[in-house]
Amino acid sequence: QVQLVESGGGSVQAGGSLGLSCVASGDTHSVRCLGWFRQSPGKEREGVASIDTDGWTTYTDSVKGRFTISQDNAKNTLFLQMNSLKPEDTANYYCAASINSWCTLARGEYNSWGQGTLVTVSS
Repeated sequence: QVQLVESGGGSVQAGGSLGLSCVASGDTHSVRCLGWFRQSPGKEREGVASIDTDGWTTYTDSVKGRFTISQDNAKNTLFLQMNSLKPEDTANYYCAASINSWCTLARGEYNSWGQGTLVTVSS
């Protein structure tokens, strides 16, 4: 079992930046992929970015060129740097971990989830 705790959410104006962090604990040696997801009211939870143990990254189209996912393996920490934020980026952001050997943005592939952190972008 892997426990995940996010931090770093907050409020920012459009065009601004925020950084999210997620610390993993527990059976972290089983993790093959880490991802960031987001969910806004009335919408499905969607994959934002993922990174595998080799550092290979995947992004959903709407955040490419604006968001960067990274990890510090020594500290079991996942990051999401968000730049040029837009009001449509407003959502609860969740960190997730997968023990599968492939890394996707499909939420069904992830086994462990954090509690979420709220990001609000005002126009």
